Amino acid sequence: MAMKALSKATIYQVAQRAGVSIATVSRALRDSDLVTPETRERVHAAARELQFTPSRPARSLAEGRHAANGIVFPDLVGPYYAEVVLGYEATAGSLGSSVLILATNGRPDAEAAVRELAGRVDGLTVMGRTVGDDVVRGIASTGLPMVLLARDPVDGVDTVRAGNTNTAKALAEHLLGHGHRTITFLGDPDGSSDVAGRFAGVRAALAGTDALLSLVRGNGLDLDSGRTAARQILADRPDAVVCANDEAALGVLLAAEEAGLDVPRDLAVTGWDDLLAARFAGLTTVRQPMRELGATAARWLNRRINEPPLENTAARRRILATEVVIRRSCGVHEEVHP
Repeated sequence: MAMKALSKATIYQVAQRAGVSIATVSRALRDSDLVTPETRERVHAAARELQFTPSRPARSLAEGRHAANGIVFPDLVGPYYAEVVLGYEATAGSLGSSVLILATNGRPDAEAAVRELAGRVDGLTVMGRTVGDDVVRGIASTGLPMVLLARDPVDGVDTVRAGNTNTAKALAEHLLGHGHRTITFLGDPDGSSDVAGRFAGVRAALAGTDALLSLVRGNGLDLDSGRTAARQILADRPDAVVCANDEAALGVLLAAEEAGLDVPRDLAVTGWDDLLAARFAGLTTVRQPMRELGATAARWLNRRINEPPLENTAARRRILATEVVIRRSCGVHEEVHP
């Protein structure tokens, strides 16, 4: 009977026996440097005597935490976001945190919703241009751990992105090398820092050449939007269409087929992401580590949440590698360029 009672010891009983607060118990059991060695030993001794095993909810309660972190997405529709979410959620779960997800697409109260979410989590990841830099700075100033994902950096906040500009430049140079001289970029650089980087890379490749570059922003980056935009693009028939993502590119392929055009003989088409559908369609594209983007953001946020304030380091920056994948939509067999 005595052993059964001891097995149900609570963090409050450990705190009482050690003569400290429950927050100190939690920190001491994690061997935090914020607790003196003498106090840590006293807490560990009390825990051993009571046969206390801390649970994740107990630690979170003791530290005034939620055992959850949040991630803000522009949208949850489409395979790109699904892949990033899968990487993020799986990693956060393996680290003991649940995930609250907020999509801002179509929300008139996006900024208020993001601030409200920030008050309910231990840390926050913000993806893309979902809210302005002023909102990010305001939340970060409260001390809440934050990570930015697929977005331009903000001073003092960790940022994880995939490579855009240099890889887009390599992709455009490949098109130039195959004789394409009129190129249309499909995507809105003002709507996404990723798309802006891709457009900048294409523009850099064409600078100083006799090639002409035009921009069609379209009304989105899904298949139907790409298909609709392609009808406008095909009226002028460029040599090649560089799409900001694979979904839009697949829409362009459909529109070209409907117009009786042969890809790549009449028109070269490229995408970005290397979705499974792109492989079946033979689409030239750029492969990016979508799940690793989410996983890296989750790991970094967990580190920020759990490191003591005195050990906080300067803002981290990382750009994950991407690579050009050449397929038949450009008229050649598959090859990969890092």
